[in-house]
Amino acid sequence: VVTAALATVTFSATAAQAADCSSGYVGLTYDDGPNPSNTTNLLNTLRSNGLRATFFNIGQNAQNNPSLVRAQVDAGMWVGNHSWTHPHLTQMSSSQIQSELQRTQQAIQQATGTAPKLFRPPYGETNSTLKSVEQQLGLREIIWDVDSQDWNGASTSQIVQAAGRLQNGQIILMHDQYATTVQAISQIAANLRSRNLCAGMISPTTGRAVAPDGSGPTSPSPSNPQSPSPSPSRSPLPSPSPSLTPPPGTGGCTATIETVNSWTGGFQSNVTVRTGSSAISGWTVTWSWPGSQTISQLWGGLLAGSGSAVSVRNESWNGTLGASASTTFGFLGNGTAATPTLTCSAS
Repeated sequence: VVTAALATVTFSATAAQAADCSSGYVGLTYDDGPNPSNTTNLLNTLRSNGLRATFFNIGQNAQNNPSLVRAQVDAGMWVGNHSWTHPHLTQMSSSQIQSELQRTQQAIQQATGTAPKLFRPPYGETNSTLKSVEQQLGLREIIWDVDSQDWNGASTSQIVQAAGRLQNGQIILMHDQYATTVQAISQIAANLRSRNLCAGMISPTTGRAVAPDGSGPTSPSPSNPQSPSPSPSRSPLPSPSPSLTPPPGTGGCTATIETVNSWTGGFQSNVTVRTGSSAISGWTVTWSWPGSQTISQLWGGLLAGSGSAVSVRNESWNGTLGASASTTFGFLGNGTAATPTLTCSAS
């Protein structure tokens, strides 16, 4: 069965060579596999659309389906570590984290002959204890720039729209179990082609998407014609604005904001919530805009507030954080990019 499946995912080298990658590379990532009911179909669809991606596999899934892990590599994909059981690692001890990551390294190495160099923490949760274990195992921690929200019931068109925000070097979060995610692939491929972007590998050195041979991402060419698109993400990335970092607390939480992209009339920012020396079960970040800015789209949090006052509270999946842990939410804003002073309250 595996042999037959692999025969259907033959990649067109001619199509790949003909691709215009002058605007750079992005990282397509799929978490939580391998999945016997979906992975083969996902691989077939990616390859038929000339796309390569990184699969962050759960260790116990890899151990139970080693042929699918091999199929991922044979199909030209890259494989990363996503822990053994997908737990909240920031609530675990160093030895427990070590077990989660090391067992996954071994399962993937046994299946493919090579141990992963990339690691994605479940739920995007991280802290200093986890980072220490990652360093010991030679793993590069990879979060994401864009959340497709496929895990949250996003439609195929919403997943395609999310991928349309990707810029040179950026990474999108998707998962290996949803039909809507597979159905979005052909439109994602077409959108990337229209913007002269290509699907690349994630560099273990920088954690950013680069050319499949490991060379650095290119700068977008201002003279290169592009198909018209309403997406603001067509604009070149500016120099990131400095983040505003409150002093670390002994408990509760702090929040920092960073502008990662801007264009005429809009911008994209990420906000990182960090805990102090105590665990929390929920968080709320508030701020007031200095001008007439508004939020048009938000991911990784729930938006409230009125006028210039903004309030973002955690989703159900990212509210519980251990001591010295962090999580990130992001948003698209209307108006001129700004870095207001943030206040974080914990529960």
